[in-house]
This record gives sequence, structure tokens and C-alpha cells, in this order.
Amino acid sequence: MYHTVKNRVHRFYYLFMAMSLMCLCACEKVIELNLKGAEKKYVIEAQVTGEAGEAQVLISKTKDFDDNNDFAGISGAVVTIEEEGAATVTLSESAPGVYQHATMQAASGKLYKLTVVVDGQQFTASCRMPERIELDSVYNTSEFVFSSLQNVVNADFQDPPGRGNYYRFVQYINNVRIKQFTVQSDDYTDGRYVNNKLFYFADENSNEPEEIKLGDSVIVEMQNIDQAIYKYWYSLSRSALGGSGQATPANPVTNISGGALGYFSVHPVQSKAFKVK
Repeated sequence: MYHTVKNRVHRFYYLFMAMSLMCLCACEKVIELNLKGAEKKYVIEAQVTGEAGEAQVLISKTKDFDDNNDFAGISGAVVTIEEEGAATVTLSESAPGVYQHATMQAASGKLYKLTVVVDGQQFTASCRMPERIELDSVYNTSEFVFSSLQNVVNADFQDPPGRGNYYRFVQYINNVRIKQFTVQSDDYTDGRYVNNKLFYFADENSNEPEEIKLGDSVIVEMQNIDQAIYKYWYSLSRSALGGSGQATPANPVTNISGGALGYFSVHPVQSKAFKVK
């Protein structure tokens, strides 16, 4: 009886394995992704700051998924910026797709209107220059990040009373601008003294340093941005990158009318530097 049961078990085992292999072979199929090309859109990245010579507009176009990552600038556009109560200035093309003005600087509280005309299409955007809020101090502290002790940059400032203040922070490490940025609103810090920790995670596909080390030179840039620009950077850092539970990446919210992607930001900017110790 023992040998009979054993032989039956073996026969069942071999039959099961054979059927499994047949199923695996039958289910194997080459899947080809047919990614349809999307309509090309203009991308406009425009800013005016409180510093002279920092008025700049970059114009390019989107590409399909399987195209290369070289985004050529679009030449031949007419780019103007109108200041509330003042004259309209025309930006000159300094390089393909790069439009600048040597002396223009924004004033707090003034409204600015951007107009871009390219290839028979017109795109417009407006932005009011927020009040400048002083960046008090920048320094590093040692913090546990994912159970590892790391140097973290801190930026301290006093948020003024009255909600509606928005901030963007950019870091430079040893003169390398870090792609990662931080945006913040005063929804939970209105009127408070704010300690903002700028946690840093290196981009593996760039020349960014892996971590912030002893002796590194760090520059922190703080921009006071308006609500529309806060929404742009916030949506870019979350849904546009497919993070934070977002299943499908989407274009960030833009303040540009006419069908272009991008943003027009008018903001005060200030920087402070220190060495990591």
C-alpha cells in the first residue's frame, strides 16, 4: 500500500509540474506599449525679482515620452512685461529661448503682467510682488533621518501677522544648486517665529553631493512668493512627480493663460551663507 500511494503521489506531482509549465508557457506574451504622442505645448518659466537684472523668461516646448531630454530654447518670441503704473519693457533674447532685461527690478505691492507672443500664439500671466520678509539666520543641526544622523540646514524667520504668506527655499551646496526645493505657507505658523528644516535628499542622476558634510559651504535662498506660485511649486513637488499617493503624474497648476505650461513669478529674493560645522 505504501508504494502504491507513493507512486500515485509521484505521478500527480509530475502531472502538476507539467501542467504548470504548460500554463506558464501559454501565458507568456510580449507586451508592446503604444505610447501615443501628446500635443506639444509651450513651456514658459518667467521671473522678475527685486534685484536689478534678474528679469528672465525661458521658453521651450514639451516632448514625447520616448524623445531625448534635450529641451531646445524657442527663438523669435516677443516678450514684454508691464509694470502697474509704469511703462512696458521688452526683453531681449540673449541665447536661444532665453529672454532677459538688464535693469528691470520689481517693487513690493506692484502688479506685473507678462505677455509672450510666439508663432502666432499669445500667452499672458500676471503676478503681484509680495512684501519682503526677512530671513533671520541659517545654520545646520544634526538630525536623525531614516535612522541615520545627518546634517540638516535650518532657516529661521519671523512670519508677520495675517495669513497669506508663502515661501520657497532653494539650497546651494558648494556652489551647486540643488534641484530639490521646499515650499511653505503660514497656515499653521501665522505670526510665529518659524524654524524651517530643509531636509536634503540627493538626486542620483545629477552632480549633487550625496550628503551635507562638515566644512561644506551652504547658501540658502528664500523667495517670498504669491499664492498662485505656491500652488505651482506645491503641485509640481507632489502630483507632477507622481508622489504622495498620486498614481498618475499631472501637469502642475499654472498661472499662465493661453494654453502654455509653466509659471510667472514676481518675488523678493534674499540669500544667506554659512559653513557646516
